Amino acid sequence: MKQEDFHPDEWQARVELAACYRIFDMLGWAEMIYNHITVRIPESVSGPSKQFLINPFGLHYSEVTASNLVKIDTAGKKLDAANPHPVNPAGFTVHSAIHQHTPDAHCIMHTHTTTGMAVACTASGLAQNNFYSAQLHGLVAYHDFEGITVHAEEAPRLLNNMAGKPLLILRNHGLLAWAPTLPLALVRLWTLQRACDIQCMQAGLGAAITVSQTVAEKTTHDSFQFDAQFGAGQDVFDALKRRVDQFNPGYAQ
Repeated sequence: MKQEDFHPDEWQARVELAACYRIFDMLGWAEMIYNHITVRIPESVSGPSKQFLINPFGLHYSEVTASNLVKIDTAGKKLDAANPHPVNPAGFTVHSAIHQHTPDAHCIMHTHTTTGMAVACTASGLAQNNFYSAQLHGLVAYHDFEGITVHAEEAPRLLNNMAGKPLLILRNHGLLAWAPTLPLALVRLWTLQRACDIQCMQAGLGAAITVSQTVAEKTTHDSFQFDAQFGAGQDVFDALKRRVDQFNPGYAQ
């Protein structure tokens, strides 16, 4: 399949998502062939039906391109018969629940990074003790581990625990972010990931200095990277995409 086979709006979404998979690989967030970043196809293409793009199951993130991304419905069923790649429907269970019931969830990202999972395995969760976690006050929710997320009946509990917050720590499992745009989801997840990195590095160094709630609220309010006035992550995404262009181009094929 080639660019001319797609509506221009869908192609733009495909290129952006494929670039993001290469960015995840560059950042070391790839998990073999597993985990997902999904985006909703614009209504100018899909109309009232909800359609999504997801990575082809079996390909490494570094192999994802705009044309080999798979189009699926809310059940994870393939909609583009011409695409030869399979889908991992089980991997879309959580994404489907959030996409369907959270109108602003245009993009959802899920990772199994080492430090992200380490923090997800702690009873206390994310500590409010560093520059990055202080930017996430009131933005992080938690959902208890119920096993591999393949059962649809888990969705109501997950959504209830998420309570509309844009970041979710899946206990004993990993990290998740959603947003109205892919760049915003990326900077939210990056901030949470950095907070986890620092928390894990700090462990064992002695008692951490806790950031007060007042300061954390102020820091979160002042965090310009999430603000639409300052691009809501677009500048970060563009910079990372330029970096990918230097050593792993080809995602726009």
